[in-house]
Amino acid sequence: MTGEGGQTLRHANPPGLPARWRTVPYERTVLGVIHNVTSATRLMDLLSVFDGDPRVQVFFTCVGSSPFAHGIEEFAAAREFALIPWGEARAQDFDLAVSTSRGGDLQEISAPLIGSPHGAGYNKKLSREPGAGSREPGAGSREPGAFGLTAEWLVHDGDVIPSAIVLSHEEQLERLRSGCPEAVPFAHVIGDPCADQIRASAPFREDYRASLGIHPGQKLILATSTWGGRSLLGTDPHFLRRVLAELPRDEYRVIAAVHPNAWYGHGGRQIRSWLEPFVREGLILPRPESDTWKAAICAADAFLGDHGSLTLYAASSGLPGMLASFDDDCVAAGSPMARLGRLLPRVLPYRPLRPQIEHAMRHQTGDTRLAQAAGLVTSHPGEALGRMRTLCYEHLKLAEPSCPATAFPVPLPLTVPAPRRPPAAPPMFVDTHCVDTHCTAGDRPAVRFRRYPAALQDEPGPHLRDPHVVVGEGEPERRWANVADIVVARRTTEPGRLFARHLGCGIVAVPAAGDTCTLFLRDGRAYTARWHRPAWWAGPAVAASVLYAWLAEDGGDGGSAEITVGSGTGGSLLSLRRTGQPAGGLPDLDAAQAAEEAEG
Repeated sequence: MTGEGGQTLRHANPPGLPARWRTVPYERTVLGVIHNVTSATRLMDLLSVFDGDPRVQVFFTCVGSSPFAHGIEEFAAAREFALIPWGEARAQDFDLAVSTSRGGDLQEISAPLIGSPHGAGYNKKLSREPGAGSREPGAGSREPGAFGLTAEWLVHDGDVIPSAIVLSHEEQLERLRSGCPEAVPFAHVIGDPCADQIRASAPFREDYRASLGIHPGQKLILATSTWGGRSLLGTDPHFLRRVLAELPRDEYRVIAAVHPNAWYGHGGRQIRSWLEPFVREGLILPRPESDTWKAAICAADAFLGDHGSLTLYAASSGLPGMLASFDDDCVAAGSPMARLGRLLPRVLPYRPLRPQIEHAMRHQTGDTRLAQAAGLVTSHPGEALGRMRTLCYEHLKLAEPSCPATAFPVPLPLTVPAPRRPPAAPPMFVDTHCVDTHCTAGDRPAVRFRRYPAALQDEPGPHLRDPHVVVGEGEPERRWANVADIVVARRTTEPGRLFARHLGCGIVAVPAAGDTCTLFLRDGRAYTARWHRPAWWAGPAVAASVLYAWLAEDGGDGGSAEITVGSGTGGSLLSLRRTGQPAGGLPDLDAAQAAEEAEG
């Protein structure tokens, strides 16, 4: 094989098929070195610089050095990697190797090695365990520096292991000079490919919101958790419950980005099992190896994070946010994450969450200190892939392709598991508030409502004033079925049957054609409810809650009316027309109890 200038390149033990069996006669081989799924996702970003070039064949191997090795085989198989066992990879020669972590015996690879971070720069401290392959004497006993910027991770037997050390920002040069001065000549500041892709995706915010199922007017909160006991999930496994419990369901949606090390360390099935009660209440839970988290940063209105890279990426994108947890002991001194940890507000556990988030959204825009800290993610916005490709092709001794290396937006549709929901809508606590009619157009009555998932309320909090309970027909949990104030039928039905089953119920809502439903009261009164210019949340459940509030405000004698109904996402007009008269009292509760017991 020949390089530029006619130079002959030969390998003693070349990888892949013998030349006679190859369909595409590639000229160079590149080895992608995987440590875990986290590193593999960044490796995919970097190796995209070879897309479209038939001169380059990429192979992959796994060094087996990470405690979070679960999921690698599935990840590689799903993407159809040309995967070589580590023992074979060490015995073969490659033209170039690229690694996105420092673990394992990388010095045994027979190829020039480009070493890159797998997150937003170099922000965490990590030391090799004493006696587990420490490259420097006493490395396990001294204070560790930033993972990837110290001699402990970069030097073996006095030699710098990587041929090129990729940095994302100029500030990392000084930290590298402090941690491993002999490695500075090998450093290359190229920028950050993930930050570039998020930047390229920003114009498509509304497309991503639609793909995630976010309705107009809703706010999307991104909750990010890295791995370890001091992460968001590790510090408080119930934090997501609090977020979903305290934020009004129609005004907010929540998406959780869980670190691959947490996901595969415990097992995806286990993470989903722990979070299943929250998924049932609307939590969006994408798989961690997808690009959905990048699109979520573009789509979100605020974030709740910790000391993981997603917090830094979110802040660098201008997203306001707060820290739900932060491991100061794990974060490298002088790193962008350390600076951000000092600047971002912490979530206060004993104060209502929604006002804290809204305060951050109002006051962080234009904060120059946050902007300066977040600006340390990349020195070369939009240039990372171009600079990375130049670096790779210089080592391969090949001319670069003529087309530019471009960071493309996250493709659609986003990789989000389709939610599986029970036939009955989840029970809700509904707060309603009747607004002074003189403050509304046309002197119509006005009702504001907010809904909260009942199943996630550990105890009444300040976010709940005087709620009533709304359940769907067939609600399986008796704790809600027995205290329901409103029951929403699934289809046309005899309301007396539902009144008999739900003894505390005062209103049964029965859907009808179009934007209409019939609302039956226990005393025999009935109302036809019709939505005009209905919002996405308009339906029988909200109509029944509006009637409930209106009757309470009107002393129970309400006739027909037109009511302006509002939530935090907009308003609609609801007309109520009385169609039935009181039947002269409540049904016999003893008979109702007997009917309920007879039905099981």
